[in-house]
Amino acid sequence: MMQFRRNILRTRIIIAQIWMETMPISIYLLLKNVDCYAEATDDEQGQPVYKVVHRVTDADNALRAGDPFPGTSANSTVTDTDRYAAAKELYLGDRCQVPDSPVPWQFWMVMLKNGNLDTTAAICPDNGRPARPFPQTSRFPCPGGTGCMNQPLVFHNRTALDDAGRWLRGGLFGTYELDATDLGRSDVSYYSVVWEKQIGPAGGAGWVFHHKLRTSAKYPWLMLYLRSDATRGFSGGYHYDTRGMTKIVPESPDFKVRLTLEVKQGGGPNSQFYLMDMGSCWKNDGAPCDGDTATDVTRYSEMIINPETPAWCQPGRRDQCPPWHTFRNGTRVHRDDTARFPYAAYHVYCSPGNARHAEQPTTYCDPYSNPQPQEILQIVPHPVWGEFGYPTAKGQGWIGDPRAWELDVGALSHALYFYQDPGTPPARRRWSSLDVGTEIYVSKKAEAEWTLSGFDILVPNKCVTSQGGTVSSCW
Repeated sequence: MMQFRRNILRTRIIIAQIWMETMPISIYLLLKNVDCYAEATDDEQGQPVYKVVHRVTDADNALRAGDPFPGTSANSTVTDTDRYAAAKELYLGDRCQVPDSPVPWQFWMVMLKNGNLDTTAAICPDNGRPARPFPQTSRFPCPGGTGCMNQPLVFHNRTALDDAGRWLRGGLFGTYELDATDLGRSDVSYYSVVWEKQIGPAGGAGWVFHHKLRTSAKYPWLMLYLRSDATRGFSGGYHYDTRGMTKIVPESPDFKVRLTLEVKQGGGPNSQFYLMDMGSCWKNDGAPCDGDTATDVTRYSEMIINPETPAWCQPGRRDQCPPWHTFRNGTRVHRDDTARFPYAAYHVYCSPGNARHAEQPTTYCDPYSNPQPQEILQIVPHPVWGEFGYPTAKGQGWIGDPRAWELDVGALSHALYFYQDPGTPPARRRWSSLDVGTEIYVSKKAEAEWTLSGFDILVPNKCVTSQGGTVSSCW
């Protein structure tokens, strides 16, 4: 189980310049800031006195390609920016690592993304292969043309104790407008994440993360998430070794997620607010991903709780629906069965761009949104999700309705449809990334604000099996 309740905190920020980390990894990883510290206590007149000891320095965060990592030989310097970025991820992970059982953990990810895409630059791979430039279209915003994919300004407030020594607070904030002089203006893009925790006997409630995100005319498509990645191996959307918080990678159908979410501002009608976003990776033949971006496929599923998000999946638009829906009891219903298929439970489904046998009609996922092809299944509140602990009606968990959730993500992820080539063995669905946050799609001056706490991933020690060997209960 991963917990918010310890006073130790590790966070990292990843700046992804366009949808879903499609640029070379160095572009965003080298600009990240890691806030990593350990708590120390002393006694003063019989009372505990707390201190903050930072494990990552400004010099660590400022490391760039060609710089030797502290403690290594100058001859081992890596000058290739992509390779250096991956190595820096591991170096900072070592600096932040916390011994634990069954394995150590490193840090949370705060992920910020800019949806602008300069199609004439041909920077992003096309389904994992080199892309060619093409004229700008309305599908991919790039206000102002060249330069729309710039890095943001990042300001970092290191975690510190308040004057009374009872609250730990830290955070980061910034904007994509490089010439901005007032970050409070409604026409300037803005993001911030503040984390805080009361320590001592009254500090049992754990960490609270407070998020804000605002789009602008120049940056109309922004995303902000708090994400727990695996402590080893590939994480959702990545094709290199990463670090994170998830000590045991949860596997369908045997895990749950607890979290407390309060949405204060929703981000407008185009805000795809994710109560839970799960990410994994496997090939179309069911084999695990191995870093080959032409054949690896990132798989995502997201529960969107914005009540203004429609169900594009409809009897007359079956290309927007998954081919099958599976109920909790195992009953499968095809999307052509208009009497029984729950169209209103799905926002949209898209097939991987390299799916050779995708059932037609289908919509293929955007080919530029990941270093490799992707498959996306987005769901919305509906009665069919209630048996998994998910919202069943529009408005549940939305503004004015803060809730503590226990989501049976394992059982749901086991039931959801994901593409595989015919006749191939089922993939192991191992979810290396789980996150909460929002994607505000092409909206000017839209604002979202929310707090997240109590984010725990629950993996059972053992499961009770039926006589035939099928898992029947893990709880």
